[in-house]
Amino acid sequence: MVDQKEIFGQEADYSDEERLKGALEAILFTTGEAESASELAKALGVGEEAVHRTAELLAAEYQQAGRGISLIRLENSWQMCTSKVFYPALISYELTPKKPKLTEVQMETLSVIAYRQPVTKSEIERIRGVNSDHAVNKLIEFNLVTELGRAKTPGRPALFGTTDEFLRAFDVSSKDDLPAINPVKLEDFREEAEKEAEKIGV
Repeated sequence: MVDQKEIFGQEADYSDEERLKGALEAILFTTGEAESASELAKALGVGEEAVHRTAELLAAEYQQAGRGISLIRLENSWQMCTSKVFYPALISYELTPKKPKLTEVQMETLSVIAYRQPVTKSEIERIRGVNSDHAVNKLIEFNLVTELGRAKTPGRPALFGTTDEFLRAFDVSSKDDLPAINPVKLEDFREEAEKEAEKIGV
């Protein structure tokens, strides 16, 4: 059997009310789930009544202090959750526009679209040399890229370009205000496109 004293350097004794309170808080915060009083009692070496009594005291403390979290009893279990009074704050936060966090692949794809727009997905893939479906779809989901129309070529492929949200996110007033692309990078794009074209026999 594991000796908790040996691991943690202290007695695993939760008979003290404040210590039990802290232990319950730690467990319920960590799991985020409804935990039965019997399991909590077994883990902490106390009786179920002690668990209920201490959890009720902790729940009352949260409520009296106007905390953003609350402790609720679900039959014989206890769970830590968000206080209902702060639901409007959570909703407001979730509805607040946030700048998307782009991966390197998405950033590279966005750069191609921004500087070559309007551009088809196949053109993006020729420049990048890899399939770009997922990256383009995520950029559309982030509202940084949108479909501008259809190309007048066989199959009428979609043409993609940047959105007003893209301009706001990168603090530019128009696509003409984008910084000049690095000539070396532009040459890399050109070479990648030529290599890809050779592969597919274009």
